[in-house]
Amino acid sequence: MEARFPIRLIAMDLDGTLVGPDLVLRPRTVAAFRAAVADGVQISIATGRMAKSARPFAEILGQTAPIIAYQGALIRDMWAPGDRLGKLLFHRPLATAVAREALAWSTEHGLAAHVNHLERFVLPASDPRADDYSVFLGARAEIVPDLDAWIQHPVTKILAVADAPLPTLLLPVARAHFAGRAEVTVSHPEFLEFLAPRVSKGEAVRWLARRLGIQLEQTMAIGDQFNDLEMIEGVGHGVAMPSAPPEVQAAARYIAPPVADEGAAQVIEALVLPGPDGVRNADLFRRQAASGILGS
Repeated sequence: MEARFPIRLIAMDLDGTLVGPDLVLRPRTVAAFRAAVADGVQISIATGRMAKSARPFAEILGQTAPIIAYQGALIRDMWAPGDRLGKLLFHRPLATAVAREALAWSTEHGLAAHVNHLERFVLPASDPRADDYSVFLGARAEIVPDLDAWIQHPVTKILAVADAPLPTLLLPVARAHFAGRAEVTVSHPEFLEFLAPRVSKGEAVRWLARRLGIQLEQTMAIGDQFNDLEMIEGVGHGVAMPSAPPEVQAAARYIAPPVADEGAAQVIEALVLPGPDGVRNADLFRRQAASGILGS
C-alpha cells in the first residue's frame, strides 16, 4: 500500500511493542505518544488483552480513540475514570461448538486453555497459574470447575498457553484443522489464540480508520508478533519490532529499535512528530529503514 503523510492514525500493539516484561510504559514512549495526540493524531492500542486490561495504558498515553481488544474481536470506546465500561462498538465472538472444540484440541496438544468473553477471563480450577495470569492482565480471573461445561454460548476467544516454542510450532497445524471455522494466531511465544472467522487486528484497524474518516495510507501500525501481521501489512506505514518473526518483519515497511530502547517512541519521533524546523524526518527515516535499521 502507498504510504502517505502526514500520519493521522497510529494502531499499536502493547506487550512486546510498547512495554517489556515489566509492563511499564517508559517516559520517552509516553512523551512521544502524548505529543502525537497533541498534534492531532489519533492513537489506539490494538491488543490481545481485554479492553479493561488495556485501558490503564491507554490513559497514560493520552488515548481518546476506541481500544481494539482481543485481536480485533472487540472494539470499545474509551471511558472516563469512574465509569464502569466504555460503549461496546464491535464484537464478533467465536461459535459455541468451535470454542469447545478449540478447548479440547488445545488439551490434546499439551496446551492449557482459557476463555475470554467480553471483560471476563475464565480459567478451570485445575490451572495453578491463575494468580500469574491475573497479575499480567490486571484483572482477577474467574475460576470454574469445568470450563467445557461453562461454554454454553459464543465466547470472544479461546487462549491456549504452553511453553515456547510449542504455540508457534502448532500454529500451522491449528490453522489447517480450524480452517474456515476459526482464526488462529500467536500473540506471544507462549499463547495460541482461537477467534471467530474474519477477526484480526488488520480488520479492526480498517474498521476504526473508516469510523474516524482516516485513509489507511495515512495510518501506522506497530507490532511484534504473528497477530500483528494483518495490521502491519494493511496500512501505509507498517512497523515491526526487531523481535518479530521473519514473516512479520518481511511485511513491514520499517523495522523499529528494540522495546528496551523505546523503539516505538523513536518511530513516532521520526515519522509522526515535526522536527525542530517543523518538518517531519520522513525521507531520512525511509533511507535508514531501507537497510532494516532505524538509528537511535
